Formats: sequence, C-alpha cells, structure tokens
Amino acid sequence: MSNWIYGRNAVLEWLQAGLPATEIWVAHGEKQILQQILRMAAEHRLEIRQVDRQNLNRRVGHDHHQGVLLFADSEALYVSPQDLLQKAAERQEPPFIALLDGVQDPHNLGAIMRSAEGAGLHGIVLPKDQAVGLTPAVFKASAGAAAHLPVAQVTNLARTMDELKKEGLWLVGSEGDGERRYTEMDWQGPIGIVLGSEGQGLRRLVRSKCDFIVSIPLCGRVTSLNVSVAAALLFFEARRQKNGW
Repeated sequence: MSNWIYGRNAVLEWLQAGLPATEIWVAHGEKQILQQILRMAAEHRLEIRQVDRQNLNRRVGHDHHQGVLLFADSEALYVSPQDLLQKAAERQEPPFIALLDGVQDPHNLGAIMRSAEGAGLHGIVLPKDQAVGLTPAVFKASAGAAAHLPVAQVTNLARTMDELKKEGLWLVGSEGDGERRYTEMDWQGPIGIVLGSEGQGLRRLVRSKCDFIVSIPLCGRVTSLNVSVAAALLFFEARRQKNGW
C-alpha cells in the first residue's frame, strides 16, 4: 500500500483502531471540522502539519480527500494466514475467512472488506500478484472496515489453500455452475470462502483446491453478479447459519 490514507472517516477509523502512523496533513481552514481527528492525533503523538489544499490534491491525485491525509506504517497492514486462525481461536469460534483470487478493482475490494467485517469474518487472504492490495482507495471504499479486518497477503494462493485445509478449513468457491445453491451449503464449521476475479472468476488451479463450489441463482438476463455483491450474500448466509438467525 502507498503509506497514506485520506478522507475523514478512513483516517478516524485508523486512529480509533490504534494502528501505527507517523504524521497527518490538514488543509488550511479545516481544523474546526477535523477537531476529533486532531485530538486523537495529538493523543497518538503524531506530527500535525497544515498545508495548502493544492498540496493534498497533488499527493492524492484528486480533490476528494476531505482536507486530511494520514501517513501510515504500511508494514503494519498485513498479517499471516496463521494470524487469522489465531484471531478465530481468541474468539473461540471456528475460522471464518475469505480468500480472493485476483480481485483487481479497489472499490470491489473495499466493499468486500466492509461486508466481511460486518459479517464477522476473521480476515481476508489476498495474493501478492495480479490483485489489488490495501491501497488508499481500498481503505476509503471500505468505509473504515480495513482498520479492523486483518488481511494476509501471500505469494501463492493455491499453496495457502492447501495449508488451510490441513488446519481443518473447508474451502467453498463461488461460480455460476456450482453443484449446489449457496443456501444449501452447511456454513457452520471452519470455512474459507473463495471468490474469483471480476473478469475470469476462479482460476483452474484455485478452483481445483476448493472442497465445494456453490452458485447463486439468478432470475434475470445477467449471468453473474459483481464480486462484492456475491461476497456479501455468501458472508451473511454463512453468518445467518452460524448464529441460527
């Protein structure tokens, strides 16, 4: 990730989560609006700089930063897959994670993270290559969820899937030709939900590592859903079953 995030909600969520940062830039004339952020920044002993709005525009590349930019510790953003399992153990819950096979749109990843955090997942696994990582746009699109949802970035997703299966997880992929509907799946045990890229879906090797492939039935003329919409349906169906709703 570029080592900065922008936007009032994103910056506030970062600070409230206690994640590492070094300094904050605030546009001239915004101090009154950003009082809560500035107070928390002072509590964290961050350097606070007042800059021209044009400086923020140049750094972010547009003017949708809402007058605030935080420089984060990018090395603190990622964890290991084992950390996700440890989080589940600390909650005394079966592991419940998502694995994303090549999602490239930052807004899709942000929306997936927002749904994942809301559905109580223990984290997300991303491949390092040919996929979007935790960029500033992703963090903003997540509406702050990225500050609370652990993300593991791995060099080989298929190998990680094998390792997770050895830890007892059942891996469930989502494709239009799945052998059962997603509502017919038993989601209550240790689960990894595997979602493919926007254009190609699951790669052949990744699909072959899944224990089950489920489908989401459609009634209209479109043949597939946006990956973030599909993710939300799967996450909350699994949560519904886990909680007995």
